[in-house]
Amino acid sequence: MTSPSPKGIVEARAAQAHPMIALPSHDELVEQLFIRDLKQFVMAELEPAQQRIAEKLEAAIQPQASNDPVGALRGQMEQVGSFGTWLSLKRESQRQLWYAVTDCVERQAAELQALGQIDNPKGSLTIDPDFQAPDYITMGDIHLMPGGNAYDDGTLLQGAVMDRGGAVYMLGRNGGMLNDLRGQTAMAHLLTIAPDIKPDRILDMGCGIGTSTVPAALCFPDAEVHGVDVGGSMLRYAHARAEHLGAAVHFSRQSAERTSFPDASFDVVYSCAMLHETSPAAMVNILAESRRLLRPGGVAIHLEVPLLHTFGDLWQELSAELEAQFNNEPNWRGALSVDYAQMMRAAGFGDVRAGYQATAFNARLAAKKFGDTSDGVFRSWFVTSGRV
Repeated sequence: MTSPSPKGIVEARAAQAHPMIALPSHDELVEQLFIRDLKQFVMAELEPAQQRIAEKLEAAIQPQASNDPVGALRGQMEQVGSFGTWLSLKRESQRQLWYAVTDCVERQAAELQALGQIDNPKGSLTIDPDFQAPDYITMGDIHLMPGGNAYDDGTLLQGAVMDRGGAVYMLGRNGGMLNDLRGQTAMAHLLTIAPDIKPDRILDMGCGIGTSTVPAALCFPDAEVHGVDVGGSMLRYAHARAEHLGAAVHFSRQSAERTSFPDASFDVVYSCAMLHETSPAAMVNILAESRRLLRPGGVAIHLEVPLLHTFGDLWQELSAELEAQFNNEPNWRGALSVDYAQMMRAAGFGDVRAGYQATAFNARLAAKKFGDTSDGVFRSWFVTSGRV
């Protein structure tokens, strides 16, 4: 059997989504699909069983009689044998995901690096070699991805791991191999609240590998689109990925808390599922930076996972605590319990909205459905927005 030609490999990659995504061998794909199914089993079968156990134990806990009712519930759950098994499987399935994807990426590292060399790019890439990522990013490997989001070895391979791993991590429900539903949904929200908008300049904060950035460039092809992130490898990959998808994006390594862009230099500033990976103080700074960067009439949009909760449901609070601890989500509890409308107003925004935007596969064609009720995870996303 002859090996596929370089052209054949590129075509095979493009058939999945775009040429930059790592192409698994038969055995690698089987392993990745097994991990995907294991994660689905842990989430859809084992976790609800733990919730039912917790709800029975909750009945015996009087919140007013304890300074730490969540801790009390956790203490009782830790006496249940299946609780520890569930947590172990939850964490180990996540770790195995990254190992499987990393093997796949490293096997074809040379090919991916070559594809990352872009001739006559439409966009640009600026990497500050002296940039220091915030502590909340470097103190732990977010999502348990070895090396974390800010890892930079001078290659684009960490970004390749993030891309392939993200598709498996999201169980294919975030736009398949494009992983772009959040960006599409953010643009759908923009068109919902400002259907006639024609932005000249757009900024994606915490853009990662550009899965949320490219939708803006394709939705508004006449706009100048920028993306900032703390990860050098992520940005190298984002740049190559965007170019192969035909999107002109200008990527730079910066913190969303304070960028180098001038005051009032953008018409739209947005982020997608970034705030829960920062810190409470950083959230305030990021909203303030969004406000600083917007021109009069500009729009800020911050999209998050649709799992917001209020304190009082002990299982929800315990689940948030466990997600933060066992999946290294530094601001999970803070970002999922804060009053976003109040924070946006405090940052100086008017016409503030906070609610749920229906998931969009194509921002231009999607139904413009926004309201107070979530349709569920992956069917809608929490969005807060405001105008200057």
